[in-house]
Amino acid sequence: MKKILIVSDVWYPQVNGVMTVLEKTIELLQKKDFSVVVIHPGLFVTIPMPFYSEIRTPLFSKNKIKKIIEKEKPDYIHIVTEGLLGYNARSICKKLNIVFTSSYHTHFPEYLKIRVGYFYDITYKYLQWFHNASVKTMVCSVDLKNELESRGFNHIALWPLGVDTNFFVKNKNIINNYKKPVFFYLGRVASEKNIEDYLKCPLPGTKLVIGDGPERKELEAKYKETNIFLGYKKGKELIDLLSVCDVMVFTSKTDTFGLTIIEAMSCGIPVVAYEVMGPKDIITNGVDGYLSEDIASAAVKCLNLNGEDCKKKAQKYSWDTSVDAFISNLN
Repeated sequence: MKKILIVSDVWYPQVNGVMTVLEKTIELLQKKDFSVVVIHPGLFVTIPMPFYSEIRTPLFSKNKIKKIIEKEKPDYIHIVTEGLLGYNARSICKKLNIVFTSSYHTHFPEYLKIRVGYFYDITYKYLQWFHNASVKTMVCSVDLKNELESRGFNHIALWPLGVDTNFFVKNKNIINNYKKPVFFYLGRVASEKNIEDYLKCPLPGTKLVIGDGPERKELEAKYKETNIFLGYKKGKELIDLLSVCDVMVFTSKTDTFGLTIIEAMSCGIPVVAYEVMGPKDIITNGVDGYLSEDIASAAVKCLNLNGEDCKKKAQKYSWDTSVDAFISNLN
């Protein structure tokens, strides 16, 4: 049995795409006869991260990380995130001459550009420095691979993501209590997700917001007359909600992929989005959604699309294929 040590600054109770990828990857690695050890913030004293109080920053972690690596003697080390845990794990691996892989999930330079308006170039330089020390940096799409390579990132490897098509299936027995058609946003309620473009959209029927985040209180107060804020949903409760929905509106311009897009499509729901990295790697215009700068009119046009075409698209994304690619990239 091979042993892999995974280092991640993202961990429970966070709800986001990186956490979803981690959960499915760890689950399937174990099924494929891997022993998995995770170094995560829950092992340390933490403080809230600026801008995101639900994200905890670990303190005094370096010595403990070193002890865990020396005790576990893993066959592979994979660093998921570039935060403090990832930074310390990278430093220890470099010092001890241990080979490791990494993954690039989040466009932090774009996030910071939106949130604070600066640190764009210096953040890219940090990320390039961080990842170029790994033997492979795993990314989820060809577009992201090309962009990072153009910025001087080396050893970029593809790691396609997946969706559980057996879980994301509409429940036909759910009674709809919302005025039709039902549009929805699914994700973090945060400025970098460009969510106000959805909240402002003059759409017919009902507009739902499924998710939570640092801007929820402010945005709910501002847009509660035209949008219903439901908070985080997961498991059966999420599926029951999606079962009454007609169109997903994905407004982010900074996501590297967009897992929620293929989750919606697996339920037979078309998706409207901007023509940017992530959505344009998934959506086939006029078949399973629309890519448009006019989100409102494109969302209405989605009502005429065939849900079976959406399901067919989702079936192309398998977690088994994803984890097989991850394992292949370790060597």
